[in-house]
Amino acid sequence: MADGAQRPLRADARRNREKILTAAARVFTTQGLDVQMERIAKEAGVGSATLYRNFPTRDVLVEAVYRNELAQLCDAVPTLLARHSPIEALRAWTRLFLDYVTAKYGMIDALRAITATGGNPYGRSREMIRAAIAALMDACAAAGTIRTDIGPADVAAALEGIALTSAGAEHRQQAERLLDLTLDGLTVRR
Repeated sequence: MADGAQRPLRADARRNREKILTAAARVFTTQGLDVQMERIAKEAGVGSATLYRNFPTRDVLVEAVYRNELAQLCDAVPTLLARHSPIEALRAWTRLFLDYVTAKYGMIDALRAITATGGNPYGRSREMIRAAIAALMDACAAAGTIRTDIGPADVAAALEGIALTSAGAEHRQQAERLLDLTLDGLTVRR
């Protein structure tokens, strides 16, 4: 979405922006951050002028991709809770979190560079992730399926630790085992 000081985007402009963000995330993940911006425009099915009108620099695009992926991760919570039991929604969301971190692993240097030049790509990331975890944990607690003596900050720290030590596709199985171990530690035994 456009910056709060700007007027809302037209529907076609919003669709183009979303197509660019989706294509950029895919291209950055598969081809790296040094890929030509024109390649991203082509992948998105838009012209270079449209790409640059929305994202005048690579750093702006990288930050927007990061924020968009974070929003998608956190926005998945209500859908997961509607489709699954609370504990299965939490389990599914932890896998999405792992996918999110693994995909962002290749962007870490670019995000650090943006931060070094005064940008703040992470902004409210920690708050958003903890709010998503809290919503899932609240649903689980209401269903009586998880312990209530552990809070969202503890679960977030555990997930971050798993992601940091197991980022990358080659470590996926280990990361999933660690996620299962963490979730099993949260589960109430009956």
